[in-house]
Amino acid sequence: MTIAELNDALRTTFQGGAVFLTAGIDSSPDRDQIVKTVRQYAGPWTEDNDPYQEHDFAKVVVNGTDCFFKIDYYNQDYSGLSEDASDPDVTERVLTIMLAEEY
Repeated sequence: MTIAELNDALRTTFQGGAVFLTAGIDSSPDRDQIVKTVRQYAGPWTEDNDPYQEHDFAKVVVNGTDCFFKIDYYNQDYSGLSEDASDPDVTERVLTIMLAEEY
């Protein structure tokens, strides 16, 4: 699988890594809709918002609220970055969903 496919799998299923909601998302009255919107995000993925074609960051807007999601790649003990984000055996993916103002 490519990095983009692994990232899409985590984002759409919440499997294959850890998922975190920031305090702003967790306390938002639109929390469930924001999470649903992130899970259903299908692009557009362009050179401007996805220059490395990894599907690891995007903006969504829910009821006028700007939100971001971001996927980071850590080694297996979370002590540093993964040496090979394309290898799920050495990479722990972390999806964070946040308000834009929390970035």
